Amino acid sequence: MAKKKDSIIDEAKKIKAELDELKNKKKSLDSTKKAEAKPAKKAAKKAEAKPAKKAEAKPVKVKKLTKKELEEAKRIEELTLEEELEEELSDSEIENFQIEKVDMERLTNKVCDILAERESDGMFQTELWKKLKLSGRDGSRLALKLERIGFITREKLLENNRWTYKLILKKTPISTQSIVNAPCLVCTVESKCSLDGEISPTTCQFIEDWVIAEMKKPAKSK
Repeated sequence: MAKKKDSIIDEAKKIKAELDELKNKKKSLDSTKKAEAKPAKKAAKKAEAKPAKKAEAKPVKVKKLTKKELEEAKRIEELTLEEELEEELSDSEIENFQIEKVDMERLTNKVCDILAERESDGMFQTELWKKLKLSGRDGSRLALKLERIGFITREKLLENNRWTYKLILKKTPISTQSIVNAPCLVCTVESKCSLDGEISPTTCQFIEDWVIAEMKKPAKSK
């Protein structure tokens, strides 16, 4: 009986020793954690106390343009399609411009007829090309051609924040259509006709009738 009691006491002592050892290990770990935490806490407080240094943005150096460069930039900004074409094409390419499968003489006369109705007010070319169902590129080349041969003048204007041209008729092109039905071409007494003779263009009834008939024709059919 005494032996059993001594065995229990020994077991209890052993367990107590193990518990004490565990307590000591825990204390050691806690002290280590505290030691590690202190510098980190101090660093955090220091960081909070010291305001963050703002990154200084380096100023971007803007190249100052010369007067010549500014003028060139402005010129390019205001450049119209016609001016671009003038730089790309030679004089002969502009003056000999043709639109495929289009009677250029008839088209020219049509342009001049439309502009003649506007007289000195002229017409914005975009409006005219839309009326004639021409593309902007073909219309621009045609405008350059008509200006080169002296039929129109172009006035550069700013319209709806875009540079464009107003076309104004300068002179009407000569067309053989106006004399196709002239009675003089088939007159049987042309050889006897003179200003002072019995038969004279100033008193010819045939010429008078022809002029009146031509004046009554609408502009599109002339």
